This record gives sequence, C-alpha cells and structure tokens, in this order.
Amino acid sequence: MIQRDGGSVSVWQPGSEDYKPINKLENITYDVIIAGGGITGISTALQLQNAGLKCVVLEAQTLCFGTTGGTTAHLNTLLDTPYTTIIKKFGEEKAKQVADAAKGAIELIKHNIETYKIDCDFATASAFLFSKDEKQTKELENIFDSCQKVGLNVNYCTGIPVPLAFEKAIEVKDQAKFNPVKYVYAIARAFEEKGGVIVQQCRVLKHTKKHDEVSTKIIEIETSSRKSFFCRMLIYATHIPTGVNILHMRCAPYRSYAMAVKLSGDHYPADLSYDMYDPYHYYRTQKIDNGQYLIVGGEDHKTAHETNTYKCFNILEAHIRKHFDVEEIQYKWSSQYYEPADGLPYIGDMPEDIDNVYVATGFSGNGMTYSHVAALILTALLANNKKRYDDLFNPLRIKPIAGFKNFVKENADVAKNLLKKIFSPVDEESFSALAKGEAKIIEYEKKKIAIQKDSNGNLHAVNPTCTHLKCQVAWNDVEQSWDCPCHGARYDNEGNVLNAPADKALEQVSIIKTIHQKTVKQ
Repeated sequence: MIQRDGGSVSVWQPGSEDYKPINKLENITYDVIIAGGGITGISTALQLQNAGLKCVVLEAQTLCFGTTGGTTAHLNTLLDTPYTTIIKKFGEEKAKQVADAAKGAIELIKHNIETYKIDCDFATASAFLFSKDEKQTKELENIFDSCQKVGLNVNYCTGIPVPLAFEKAIEVKDQAKFNPVKYVYAIARAFEEKGGVIVQQCRVLKHTKKHDEVSTKIIEIETSSRKSFFCRMLIYATHIPTGVNILHMRCAPYRSYAMAVKLSGDHYPADLSYDMYDPYHYYRTQKIDNGQYLIVGGEDHKTAHETNTYKCFNILEAHIRKHFDVEEIQYKWSSQYYEPADGLPYIGDMPEDIDNVYVATGFSGNGMTYSHVAALILTALLANNKKRYDDLFNPLRIKPIAGFKNFVKENADVAKNLLKKIFSPVDEESFSALAKGEAKIIEYEKKKIAIQKDSNGNLHAVNPTCTHLKCQVAWNDVEQSWDCPCHGARYDNEGNVLNAPADKALEQVSIIKTIHQKTVKQ
C-alpha cells in the first residue's frame, strides 16, 4: 500500500504499491526540474517532455504521497470559487477564460487517457448544485446566470442524484471523475518512456543561480539526498512552495474530511453533487477494483484551527448516516488544500525569486482540474515562451508587500537558529499519563515542548516551533501529525516534514527515563 502524508488511509491507497522508476539520472544540466511528484508535477513533466524538453521530477517522498493520494478526485468546470465571484473580481471576459481553462484541463486528461490507454475508471458526469433555503436559492440563481455567461452547459433540474431535500437545483454537464493514483502512475510511466526521469525520496531544499563555462544561466538545486542537480528552469509543484515567499501570505491552508462508504443494496448515486453550506458537502460514487463506494466529503476548516479533528469525522459520519443507508464506512481520511486570496490559483513566475523559477499553487478544492491548467500554462511558457489565458493566473498579479524582501532576509535563517540546542533532556516520568496517540504541548524548564505518545506507548518530543516562520504547531489527532496554523507546514510525531512550505524538520528533544529506587525493609 502506498504511503500518504498522514495517519489515516484514503480509499486510493490500499490498491496501489509504491511507484518504481525505471530511468537513471544523467550527469547533465536538465532543461527543467519539477519539484513534486503529485498530479501537477507529473502531468506538467509529461507535457514538457512531449514538447522536447529534458525533464526530471524530484519527489520528497513517493509519487502521490501528498494531496493527490488524499483527493476525492472531482474534475470540474463548476469551480469552488463561483463564477459570480470571478466576474465581480476579474470581469466577464476573464471569467470566460477561467471556464475555458477548466474545460481544457478535462480535455487534456481525456486526451492522456486515450493516448496512453490508461485504465483509471474515468467517467464523464454531471455536477448538481442544490439549495436548501431562500438565501441559498438566491445565490444559486446568480451562479446559474454566471455559468451561462461563461459558456457552461447548465440548466435547472427537478431532481438530484442524492437523497437529500432541496429547494432548487442546477445541473452542469461535462464534468468527470476518476482514480487519481492509477492516472498519475500511468502518465508517470509515459513520461519515463519518453526519456523523463523520476527521483523519489529526494526533497528540494534550496535553489541558487549559477553560470556554466559558456555563461549560460543555470540553477543549482540542493536536495536532501546530498546531491545537487542542475537545470535551466525550475518548477515548484509542491502544493505550496518551500522557503519564504509572498505566496505564503496569499494562500491559506485548509483541511477537508472524506469518507468512502459501502451502502446497503446496489443503489449508488450517479454523477457529482454539492450542497451550498459553508463549508459545503460533496458527494460522488467511484468504482474501485470491482466494488462501489459512495465518497462524501466536507467539514473543512483552516489547518490546525480545530482542536478536536475527530469531531469533524463524527459530524460528517452523522450527516452520511442521516441521509444514506450505510452498511459500512470503510475509509475515512483528511487532506490539505490552499485557498488563494482572490479565488484563482497562482501559476507562472515565482514572485520575489530569481529568473526561470516557476510555481503552481493555490488550487482551492479544484486541484485535479487546476493541475492540468498548470500543465498547459507552464508548457506554453517554458517550451514556447507564450502565455495562455493572458496573465489571468500569473502569480505576479500579487502586489508586493512593503518591506517583504527584508522580511524574507530576516527569516531566511530561522530554521538554522531553531536547530540550536536549547533543551535539557525531558523526564519521561512526567508524561506517562498521556494516552496512546495523544499529544500535548507543555512547558518544561521554561521552554515549550511538544510531546506525543505513539500506538506502542513510546514518547516522542520535539520543539513545537515551525521551522518555516516560527509559528507554534498544533497536534492533529486524525492524521497523527503536528500541523502549523500559519502556512500549513506539517510534521510527523518525530518532527520529519510531511508538507511544505517547511523544508527542515522540527528539532527532536531527547527523553530520559527516570529510575526509581525501591526501599526494602530489613
């Protein structure tokens, strides 16, 4: 079973084994290095390799370790940011470009499936959006009008696939669903067969500008493998870029919860369905290995802003059982995404960085669709020096924050300073009352320490200060991870990095056992 960036298991993990790359690295300067082996990194790598560029994908863990392995895999032109909002902020013509980009992304996925004969349970579907009260209905009517304006195939309908009461509903056709891990593995193999290289267990730590013997600008990539790589262009497809960047101030991390459910009987709802609460619930059916699952998600919240993450599962389960005849809930998991400040993702030049460094981030809840929007935009830009969709998704649309360069400079050595030894060993006896799987942050000798007891009863202690920008992490009991509430960095119970933007582990604190001498009466 593939691993993922958390303690819970998603519906996609059990049927997949770790990806096994076939190509070896060459001692050359590559055209493009892509950091990140999720759906964005792999789909972009394939497009660039097809365009004639020699590419390497560097993945910190294994393919689909991050959000790709925890998505619910909706392919939408009906986006999380409604077209009413996009029209208001960017204008009707730009909103049409967003809709066209989403359509183009789904068409690219279809093209890849047909071209490479990929078996990933892909199916076209309609998306149903429904209101429950007068206020939601008014909003729904506005969304319907805006969908018509941008050219979506939308109509009002009298029924929805899921057994929930509703006041009004619309149907948007030409949506889709699939198995994301099967898809990514297949296009990864196609990428390698065309000469591309994939390196796993290789985290990108730092990039710097260099010049070769003919004064050509190249980029040196330092990695966790202690090996440096060289390229002309670098793409961060890591969900959120590492290091310190203005994008971290423009993308808010969120967690979303999902369950894969076996229903009594054979009636599984078709298509894709969404209510209009905030946060909203989303529903779909997926066939996996000859079995059917109802996949339901929701209960989103900002990362590390919910102290009892199991409560989110409990609320979601109660919602599912209220409306569906549940035989068994087989999988429950959570996953992370990033909300962009103005509702659209950031795809293109990395702000406040050297030339030829690019990024794709801020996909909101539409990562499967925007991954391929990013592949199309970055391929046009890097391979042909052309812009797609004008500057609509360009990260440089962000207005610089006054003094931000000084902010970056002052925080560049945060992690280095944090790794100074500032703790005395912790007395194990003091924390023996912790239950298995439980964690807390305590003050010990006037220093805060994050303590966790694993399923075997072993204690783990780390410095709770995030190595990214000094925020204090919080324990996620669902995923058994330390999560940062500021920019979404996540760490396992030993402090190892699970999610960017951090690229350095939390400092471990040593634990000593207290030996008590028994007094024996003579």
